[in-house]
Parts: sequence; structure tokens; C-alpha cells
Amino acid sequence: MTEKKAVILLSGGLDSATVVAMAKAQGYACYSMSFDYGQRHRAELHAAERVAKQLGVVEHKVIGMNLNGIGGSALTDSSMDVPEEQVEGIPVTYVPARNTLFLSLALGWAEVLGARDIFIGVNAVDYSGYPDCRPEFVEAFERLANLATKAGVQGQGFRIRAPLQDLSKAQIIQEGIRLGVDYAMTVSCYQADDLGRACGKCDSCRLRAAGFEAAGIEDPTRYH
Repeated sequence: MTEKKAVILLSGGLDSATVVAMAKAQGYACYSMSFDYGQRHRAELHAAERVAKQLGVVEHKVIGMNLNGIGGSALTDSSMDVPEEQVEGIPVTYVPARNTLFLSLALGWAEVLGARDIFIGVNAVDYSGYPDCRPEFVEAFERLANLATKAGVQGQGFRIRAPLQDLSKAQIIQEGIRLGVDYAMTVSCYQADDLGRACGKCDSCRLRAAGFEAAGIEDPTRYH
């Protein structure tokens, strides 16, 4: 019997950790991929390693790329401030082409592994400001994946899975708790310190805290 494999984008945050647990519960052998792309801190990469170990992934890769070389985002350009109050429109924490690049590399690894499924933790409910978190983007990338690869051309198509797409943060947390995710291991903050402690002020921190409150679950986040 052929093993069912999946490549999962794992940032080290709450959403992607939940996606790993969901894929594992669906019977996939999980291969996780994180990116050292010039982000403000490495705490999320350490968190990704912890999550991968706790959830028993088969292999965890960290791929380096220099997105701070092009800038354009408060997450990769230290001269830009991370906003600490809610703003209208696409926020400055949007990283140009990030999910396109991440999915492209996950696609390459999936083809090498013989995996047909790629999981990403995008969420249109909480992150509707980001163009590359929309269902239309996920669907378009799946079409591209099947046009641009040897496996796709030969009829062994890829599926881009976004199981959190329509869930609220509270629903994501409840599902993760049910599946045994230890959220104390995760780091969601855009400007966490070297110890992984959160600022409590950025968009990501606010959404995370509100999610735990709405779920009626104690927030394990460490703040500085």
C-alpha cells in the first residue's frame, strides 16, 4: 500500500500548527517546510521545529531565501514599523509574493517526494486583507501546479489544501485542542523577542488573543 504523503507549510504559528495536526489526523505522512526569509525574528522558526517534533512529522525542512533583499513589508524591512492598531485595506505586514514563493517550493518538494497534497494555513476570515490568503489564490495556484510540473502533465495532479479557509480563529483553536496541539509551543507575534515572547499589540497578537477568548480556552501565549 502506497503511503499517503503531504507537504505542509509550517510557520510555527497557531494556524499552521493546527494544519499539521489536521493532516496527520487524516492519515497523511507529514513533511513540513518552514522558511528563513529575512523575517524580523527567528523565534517562529524555533517554534516550527518544536511543533514538528511534537506532532511527529516525518521530516522538517527550513529553506533560506532573502525576501528582505526586496523589502516592501514591515516583516522584512526593519525601517518600517509593525502597526499596533488596526488599519483599513492591505496592511504593511503583507509580504510581496510570499505565499506564491512558499507554495512553489513546497510544490517542488512534493513532486520529489511523490506527495499529491500540499497544505497551507491561510484563513480568509481573519486575514481577508492579504491577497494571497483568498480562496481564489489557492484555486489559481492549484491550476498552476498542475500545468507547471512533470507530475501534473502526466496526470498525477496536485491538490492545494486550505482546511482553515473558512474557520474563525476560535474554531481553529478548538479543533487544534481536540487534536492535541500544544499552543504554548507556537509563536504568532510579528515582533516577538528572541525568547518567543509576544508583543500583545500587533494584528496577529490581537487576533490570537481574541480567538482564545472566544473559544473559552486559556491563552498560553507568553508576553514580554
